[in-house]
Amino acid sequence: MTLKERYAAVMQRFAEAMPAPQTELNYDSPFHLLLAVILSAQCTDKRVNSVTPALFEAFPTPSDLAAATPDDVFPFIKSVSYPNNKAKSLVGAARTLVERFNGEMPDNIDDLMELPGVGRKTANVMLAVVFNRAAMAVDTHVFRVSERIGLTTNSKNPLQTERALVKHIPQDDIPRAHHWLILHGRYVCKARRPDCLNCPITDLCRYHNNESRSASKI
Repeated sequence: MTLKERYAAVMQRFAEAMPAPQTELNYDSPFHLLLAVILSAQCTDKRVNSVTPALFEAFPTPSDLAAATPDDVFPFIKSVSYPNNKAKSLVGAARTLVERFNGEMPDNIDDLMELPGVGRKTANVMLAVVFNRAAMAVDTHVFRVSERIGLTTNSKNPLQTERALVKHIPQDDIPRAHHWLILHGRYVCKARRPDCLNCPITDLCRYHNNESRSASKI
């Protein structure tokens, strides 16, 4: 199987299994999605979703949050990972949105990455989810799954993985592919023990086929 054939087959299989994948973070506006994504760093979506309703109600707009202090925000997010740093990032992001972007969400990666707490992965999530851009956010799931399946080979870092995926996946599919890879990694191709028995792409997967060949030699 060529790399081009592998990509085409994997994308088709994911499209059949998950025709309309969505982020599992709850949000009601681009601003609130930004807050949720910042909070989700090294934290589960389930935990983030448990704290954001009260946070969103208390700070419905960038202006509301920009007028607050990290100490005001901390009680709402104290159960997530690194709450002190994230409280500072949330307030900083809101203030930058108000002061530099008139409260509007930037629609390009450079401006997004000027917001405190926003790195390349978070910026790409915003571009893909809010603006339906051909942006590939690479988290630990995307990085792991891409290498296991065989979409990438010996990627050294998330940026290498991102560039490979964007190069080979059709632009119109990239926003969905971001979710396909995350959800596949979260529920099927898990870090410690991939659930190959319930995987829709085992026949296409480099990892599974290598494991099968190894077992047959024992």
